Amino acid sequence: MIRFILPLIALVLFFLEPVFGLFSPLQLDGVYYYIVPRFLLMFLIFVTVYYDTRHAMYYGLFFGLLYDVFFIDIIGLYAFLYPMICLITGYVVKSVHRNLLVATILTLVLTALFEFVLYLFFSVISVISMPVDVFLTTRLLPTMIANSLFLVMLGWVFKSLIVARLLERENSKA
Repeated sequence: MIRFILPLIALVLFFLEPVFGLFSPLQLDGVYYYIVPRFLLMFLIFVTVYYDTRHAMYYGLFFGLLYDVFFIDIIGLYAFLYPMICLITGYVVKSVHRNLLVATILTLVLTALFEFVLYLFFSVISVISMPVDVFLTTRLLPTMIANSLFLVMLGWVFKSLIVARLLERENSKA
């Protein structure tokens, strides 16, 4: 039964992102702060770190296509970026120790990179015309704070479930 736990968690996170997105924007002192939940991306990075890059890339492609179809008008953007982040994670993980602190820091750095690449893409095609400093203060910083809180609360749960699935897979091979 634990075999289906990773796709099930990814599916639940896919559906939770827009729910938490409803809390955005927050207005403080007349300034709007935008929080973009990236729960699925963070989970995919954890799957890459603790399970398998190939499986994470497949999940990233599938959920990226779903994200493109349901939430944005550009088909292929998330379907490209999710597996690309998993691939980058796979290369980085080969040269660092796989503990929870490293995985958390790597996840936060790659989530920030993901957000910045999206910002650059949408700036290039003129969907948004936000200066970089405004993006950093009103979108990237609040997004990273919110996502880091989520990761601190559930990072060890992700790791535990993924490692349990990995052990089940190894035991079924033997």
